[in-house]
Amino acid sequence: MSDTVFVQARQGFLSRTVSGLTAIWNEADVIQRVAALIALALVFAAVLTPLLAPHTPVAQSLISRLAPPIGFEGFRPGYLLGTDELGRDVFSRTLYGLRLTLSLALMGAILGLLLGGMLGLLAGIFGGVFDDVVMGAVDTQIAIPFTLIALLILAIFGSSLIVIVCVLGIYGWEQYARIIRGEVRRLKTMPFIEAAHAAGASRGRIAVHHLLPNLVSPIVVQFTLSFSNIVLLESTLSFLGLGVQPPTATLGAMVGTGRDYMPSAPWIVIAPALAILAITFAVQILGDWLRDRADVRLRQR
Repeated sequence: MSDTVFVQARQGFLSRTVSGLTAIWNEADVIQRVAALIALALVFAAVLTPLLAPHTPVAQSLISRLAPPIGFEGFRPGYLLGTDELGRDVFSRTLYGLRLTLSLALMGAILGLLLGGMLGLLAGIFGGVFDDVVMGAVDTQIAIPFTLIALLILAIFGSSLIVIVCVLGIYGWEQYARIIRGEVRRLKTMPFIEAAHAAGASRGRIAVHHLLPNLVSPIVVQFTLSFSNIVLLESTLSFLGLGVQPPTATLGAMVGTGRDYMPSAPWIVIAPALAILAITFAVQILGDWLRDRADVRLRQR
């Protein structure tokens, strides 16, 4: 009996999920559908990189250095997108670079969400001096270009993976803090929050059971929008030689090292640059889509 109930519940959940995804897909326009497909392709490519890459990202073949991609004279079998100045496979390095860039951006975005979300939530709940301190820090970070802050931190502490993740994590936290603080201050005046206070609920219970569920939508939207900016920041730092150090492949580092070979071997730069462009395009379009779906006023137009 219990197995039958479990199977029926699972089938019902799958049916509702498929129906919901189908409805969302039908509401999307062509550009949004293309962005969704690009995002799925990038995620699958990053997850399946060890299976898709024909070579390791550091394998060198000086005999095959600067070999052009398929379709050009001098193409070498086994190197679909050509090779770089050390004879490394551009296709394999792009896949591994995509995987590392997305991983760093995801970790940085989650860290920024936790930091900014917690500070914004506490500032909105308690107010007073704590709110003033948090908003002062927010205004300070907004006033200073973050690239300068990142360069200073990396110059002092080095460019290890932990430092890079921390730098990416503190990028954009102020946006989370501002949005969540504003939403919390607005929600605090709502009747259901006042009723919870009157019923004797503690601030912690109100935050967990009443405030956080109503913050999911703006948090998801901001997460998608900040993710692409973090990808660009990581690529910029790697391009300047301050990100992940060679021979580890990242998209920005590949563009940075390949710029000297643009006149003679542009394929070294084109593949990682197109990957960066695809990431930012897909995530920005999906972020705008989520924002429009989350905004009731826009959906009613």
